[in-house]
Amino acid sequence: MTEALLHLLAITAMLVGSFALMGVAFRLFSGQLQMDLRARRTARRRARGLDRPPEAVHRPVEQVAADLRRLARQLDRVPAGSPAVRRRGFQAAYDDVLTEAAGQFAVPHALAGLRPGPARDVERLRVEAALADVGLVVR
Repeated sequence: MTEALLHLLAITAMLVGSFALMGVAFRLFSGQLQMDLRARRTARRRARGLDRPPEAVHRPVEQVAADLRRLARQLDRVPAGSPAVRRRGFQAAYDDVLTEAAGQFAVPHALAGLRPGPARDVERLRVEAALADVGLVVR
């Protein structure tokens, strides 16, 4: 009788272990285990007061203005007859920093959505004028 009971307990333990292992495998492959671990980690961080919203990371306005003026000078000094790639490179860098400055001063712009050409040139002038209105004179 004891031997039969031991066999029954062993079979039960194997079945319970198998179902538990299948549950963990399902959660692991479905991504639920990762979500559970992330939720626990977040709960622990909140309990310790470590889970603060991320602070916005911006370069100082002075540095953005200096880069903008430097790139404007370099763009103005590209000699005639230089490869077009050089001018486009300076123009792209200038537009990136101009977009950054517009974002810092909450100046609406459409530079990212326009292709190089007259429409983009007009938008660039408009953004420069809007920045000058809020106090950032580029040229």
